[in-house]
Amino acid sequence: MSWIASIQKLKEKGVIGMNYRNIELIGRYNSRDKYPLVDNKLITKKIAQEAGIAVTELYAKIEWQSELNRLHDILAPYENFAIKPVHGSGGKGIIVITHREGDVFIKANGESMTLLQIRDHISNILSGLYSLGGRYDVAIIEKLVVFDPVFQNFSYEGVPDIRIIVYKGYPLMAMMRCPTHQSNGKANLHQGAVGVGIDIGTGRALNAVMHNHPIQTHPNTKHDFAELQIPQWEKILHIAATCYDMTGLGYLGTDIVFDENFGPLLLELNARPGLAIQIANDKGERHRVERVDKEKEGKSVEERVRFSMDVLSKI
Repeated sequence: MSWIASIQKLKEKGVIGMNYRNIELIGRYNSRDKYPLVDNKLITKKIAQEAGIAVTELYAKIEWQSELNRLHDILAPYENFAIKPVHGSGGKGIIVITHREGDVFIKANGESMTLLQIRDHISNILSGLYSLGGRYDVAIIEKLVVFDPVFQNFSYEGVPDIRIIVYKGYPLMAMMRCPTHQSNGKANLHQGAVGVGIDIGTGRALNAVMHNHPIQTHPNTKHDFAELQIPQWEKILHIAATCYDMTGLGYLGTDIVFDENFGPLLLELNARPGLAIQIANDKGERHRVERVDKEKEGKSVEERVRFSMDVLSKI
């Protein structure tokens, strides 16, 4: 009886599972010919800039193993940067260098890497160690996001990001992923970051979980997540909603970061977003999906954002 009661409770909350997500959302609304728009970070940057969306600055790209012979010269102009695989997912293969001492590179958690270690890491990226499907990949070197002190109480050794699920162009559900010492400064829930459910109407924190267990305060900073308010919230929702128009994907995850100097920046997109956002919000997506399905097509970005803030936030 307890198992049946649990299933019924999840149904009442509108929680969706993998099958519903894969068949009714991704399978129905995400055409596979559009996947390269989000699976390739270089293409994502290009179409985002064409759509007027700010992105993290690209310093360099490395496509061939032979280019690693020039790695010292490629990195020479930059004091800090991030290295990423173009076709990576889930934060795999990403290295964040906050500063350097000659050819010794210091990561956010204080650990150091030599030039040779960075070369080996990039070589692994090119070989496909971190890419979707293990295919040969490209490494990109990006400008490091400057941590915005507005979030200093809710992040440790790294930059938090905001994940917004967008359905048919409507911001559906949101969370902030806050790095911890356990997650090595990465905004990755599987590695120990905190997932904070965000009110889609106001940008205020609703609920927080770590490894799927409820918590109230950040494990390192000890600050209460109830105090978290994301600034420029409507602008962030506008960015997320615009990503539907620029990709044509009906169900996607948008990841946005805050830079102290430039404000919200699009980090990356995901055509197969996970379901942990429901745990962070202590609420399921299904009831909001069903409400969006009742709306007529052809509404503007502004209209969709306003609908999400005024109507979906109350479901």
